[in-house]
Amino acid sequence: MRDFKPAKNAKVKSNRRLKPKRPPRPPRDWAGLFRKIFYVTAATVSLVLIVAGGGLMAKSLFDSRYFKVSEVRVENESRVTAEEIAALSDVRLGHNIFELDLPRIGRKIEENPWVKSAEVRRLFPRTVVIKVEERSPKAVINLDYLYYVDGDGEIFKVLEADDSLDFPVITGLERKDLLEKPEEAQSSLKEMVGLVGELTGRRIFGLQDVSEIHLDQTGEIVLYTCAGGVPVRMGDGNYGAKLDHLERIYAELKPRLRALKYIDLNVIDRIVVKVETGITRKG
Repeated sequence: MRDFKPAKNAKVKSNRRLKPKRPPRPPRDWAGLFRKIFYVTAATVSLVLIVAGGGLMAKSLFDSRYFKVSEVRVENESRVTAEEIAALSDVRLGHNIFELDLPRIGRKIEENPWVKSAEVRRLFPRTVVIKVEERSPKAVINLDYLYYVDGDGEIFKVLEADDSLDFPVITGLERKDLLEKPEEAQSSLKEMVGLVGELTGRRIFGLQDVSEIHLDQTGEIVLYTCAGGVPVRMGDGNYGAKLDHLERIYAELKPRLRALKYIDLNVIDRIVVKVETGITRKG
């Protein structure tokens, strides 16, 4: 019988897993690598040159005499002279036009109380154009001092000795109202200025017939006539229609104003006239 036992001192070989052979490496693409390095280097150098060139160009523009301011042109001025506005702008001839801070210049000009807005722009190569919008007073308000009020209800200037007083005077609002209840006070002021607009241009009963526009304690607007100081109670809203109605009979009322205690326009389809002896209603 065959003996299958290994012979003494015989070496037994262990099984080994054969490793797969690696595919050969492709040759390195040196040409492609050099192309990438070249492109990156070229792009970097180009960017540096562009930035440097831009800086040199900007410096040449700032230093160039071609862009030195030679004219400051002012448009739409009326109450404020062009010379005053140019002086407020602080733009000097010879300044480089690119170095001007246009919004700051506009804000500086708007510090003048007559200037509502100032638009500043460059007109190349050497001109600065300043277009202003001025305020137009519509009334005078008494707040310990007299101030002008514009069409938007903005209080913008204290009156000086040479300022005109030929405007209706707004009363009934006090300084503390504007400080403590600014929104409510501004709304009332805007409404009274709106009534000034309704009176403007009327020939029978217009601004020329009104000396004062008063806000009473109830919030009602009362006009006072120049002749006789008669109160005209305007009620709430619909001022145009109420004034139309008043103008139909005002020619009859005007000669007797000094005998009237008040005129009430609270009701839009009738006028109540209070005289010293009683009440007369007129349609």
